[in-house]
Amino acid sequence: MTTVPVFPLNTVLFPGVTTPLHVFEERYRQLVKDLLAMPDPGARVFGIVAIREGYEVGEHGMQSAHRVGTLVQLTSVEPYDDGRFDIEVTGRQRLRMETMDTSGPYFRADVELIADLDEPAAHDEATRALATFHAYRTQLSELRGGPVLAGDLPTDPAYLSYALAATCLLTLRERQALLEADNALERLVMLRLGLIDEMRAMRALPSLPATEVARTRWSPN
Repeated sequence: MTTVPVFPLNTVLFPGVTTPLHVFEERYRQLVKDLLAMPDPGARVFGIVAIREGYEVGEHGMQSAHRVGTLVQLTSVEPYDDGRFDIEVTGRQRLRMETMDTSGPYFRADVELIADLDEPAAHDEATRALATFHAYRTQLSELRGGPVLAGDLPTDPAYLSYALAATCLLTLRERQALLEADNALERLVMLRLGLIDEMRAMRALPSLPATEVARTRWSPN
């Protein structure tokens, strides 16, 4: 068990994925300042969890958050004269919050870090999931009239599952479910089957913009 600062957001971040964030709320400005005061860059870590109920900012703010999130490392900072920051963070490992302390300048939580165990079957599933993603990307590109979702992907099953989860057109609920999956094999199967369903939807409703197709409930009947 370890204690880390926690930054609740209306999004899900994954290990191995680098994400830009704009920091403007006072409590998280203070978090960035405290992290920068640490002499060891490797120690500049905090947790990001998705908000279940409530908002990132405002009078009422967050009401509740998902317990499973991601430990991230601060890797880049660009300060503004008015105290805001543009930062980049890289996901390091999943975490599970046990308790949250809201009494300080920003949230802190006791967390358990969740290891990703290597499973032999996950390597075969990674090959199948990657092939399905390439087919999905091709079909989506044809609908959009140009390349989409470009970029190289890792071959390690765990990091491939996180990269696909971060890349594909998914809702927050779907992303959270993937983050909470027990292992890479389960996550890759969920992604592959979801992509197959998305492709069936795009074939059934080709006249809709791709991003709408991906989020439209449909029936082949």
